[in-house]
Amino acid sequence: MAGGQPIPEGLFWLLLTGEMPTAAQAAAVSADWRSRAELPQHVVATLAALPKDTHPMTQLIIAISALQPASKFAAAYQAGLHKSKYWEPFYEDTMDLIAKLPGVAAAIYRRTFKDGSLISPNPSLDWAANFAHQLGYGGDKGFAELMRLYTTIHSDHEGGNVSAHTTHLVGSALSDPYLSLAAGMAGLAGPLHGLANQEVLKWLSEASGKLGESPSREALRDYVWATLKSGRVVPGYGHAVLRKTDPRYSCQRAFAQQHLPNDPGFKLVSALYEVVPEVLASTGKIKNPWPNVDAHSGVLLQHYGLREENFYTVLFGVSRALGVLAQGVISRGLGLPIERPKSLTSGELIRMFGEPPAEAKA
Repeated sequence: MAGGQPIPEGLFWLLLTGEMPTAAQAAAVSADWRSRAELPQHVVATLAALPKDTHPMTQLIIAISALQPASKFAAAYQAGLHKSKYWEPFYEDTMDLIAKLPGVAAAIYRRTFKDGSLISPNPSLDWAANFAHQLGYGGDKGFAELMRLYTTIHSDHEGGNVSAHTTHLVGSALSDPYLSLAAGMAGLAGPLHGLANQEVLKWLSEASGKLGESPSREALRDYVWATLKSGRVVPGYGHAVLRKTDPRYSCQRAFAQQHLPNDPGFKLVSALYEVVPEVLASTGKIKNPWPNVDAHSGVLLQHYGLREENFYTVLFGVSRALGVLAQGVISRGLGLPIERPKSLTSGELIRMFGEPPAEAKA
């Protein structure tokens, strides 16, 4: 909780209105989402019909698409709704979809990794705590608090990432929120986008396996250099836009310092925070040697027992929906046109930049 407010609900209010909500306003969003949270039986049946080994992200995309027949925006558009009113049913769809996503994700988790039994939402809990509850971690207040933090900081950090941009692009064709988000989730499923925290965990596991549980600063520095010299990047460090420590990393670090200061994974992440930026900066080639959000998130999930790494991108997707769907409501309210990326012929590119070098033609 932050100031008595459920964090994701307050964030959603802020994204839509540009104003910080009162506790009562955030609570009203929470109550609204609870009232819309029940999953249609055909969605549960659709998931149950899939092979159990279907990737969780594939299941998420299918489940979101299965919710689409209930789209109020699609029905209103077909009925001839005036374009100045498009945002209203788009908002209703957005509220319905965000409300149902924790139940969808929890159903995927329970059927894929647990015994298949689904857990009904608890009407007394906020959105993120209910997510923790339906996943099967409802008895751990620390995990519920982590879900509030995690879903907030992974909502959307800038529109240039693949999932955010794809959702916006598809929505610009007046596709409804379900179709738009399903497309964005297909982009998030790509290994260059949504799998970053898994790459970090793999690298951390390799480090602890080779160096032991409490490696020295020198051993870590040598390991980082060995990673770079092998032609690999250090996962979880650097960012395409930021030029300082990712504030989402800092939030997670503060959470870990409070809730799991002695966790071995957190200790390793902390030790690397003292070493990696120095090594990367010394190369003279790295614009941003500081850690990003992915350097920390996997360790926190692992601490609370959620170790099924194939599910991590689904958690990311549920979180990302808060930002991209709020953006969709605003886009429809502003009447933004369909997005048409500029196309250039090879001749135009040559006129702009000159002939390619001979070796590139070979």
